[in-house]
Amino acid sequence: MSLILVPTPIGNLEDITLRALKVLREADLIACEDTRTSSILLKHYEIDKPLTSFHVHNENEKLPLLLGKLRAGENIAVISDAGTPGISDPGWILLKRAIDEGLEVDVLPGASAVIPAVLMSGLSPQPFMFMGFPPEKSGERIKLFESVKDFKFTLCFYVSPHKAEKNILDMIKVFGDRNAALIREISKIFQEAIRGTLSQILERVHEGLKGELVLVIEGGKSEADNDLWKSEALKMKQEGESVKDIVKVISEKYHVPKNEIKKFILV
Repeated sequence: MSLILVPTPIGNLEDITLRALKVLREADLIACEDTRTSSILLKHYEIDKPLTSFHVHNENEKLPLLLGKLRAGENIAVISDAGTPGISDPGWILLKRAIDEGLEVDVLPGASAVIPAVLMSGLSPQPFMFMGFPPEKSGERIKLFESVKDFKFTLCFYVSPHKAEKNILDMIKVFGDRNAALIREISKIFQEAIRGTLSQILERVHEGLKGELVLVIEGGKSEADNDLWKSEALKMKQEGESVKDIVKVISEKYHVPKNEIKKFILV
């Protein structure tokens, strides 16, 4: 009868809604990325329903099966290993096909790493742009970063632990050493927010980080923004303020990287 995308916990198993549990209990079939991962959640809540794997490597094979069941009047719930399905997994493809065929669809609100990461970053949440995972190849990454470097929006990326260092190096090349925050293991025991400039975050990444990572980066600055902080920094310098105090005040007030401020006032 309907296709429903159901968010699942991104860490703590209690991060699931009562409505999500109701939908899973009433589903005729649950399509999931990894049946082993999903079985842990379902067993925890004593939900015994048929499961079928539906992921990036078998989506073309499974689409006809799932669409056929929807046309036959079955209720299918789609879940990912963690968070809201359809963002970084094949759930969106099935959703789009069902919409195109006029089948009934729904998406439940619930757990997602994006919003908590943006808020925990301490950077402006309005507006922000979610970019998903950066491209695999450096050339394609740089091209993408170049296309958004002048945007005033806070940028939010999903980052794989083993690719984080390369991604951040390319970001520094294009964006410069902007303020950013790397949020890892959201809603899990080892949740952590690493805040600072991209180069400072790169140092932590180089030491080795594990877990799910979300990188939030400050948006681009307009010329007017730059003129404002530079003008105030020069005024403080003329009034005899120390370099240390100028850097501290301007960095906190305008969210400008400390190295950039120091370089400007020492010229």
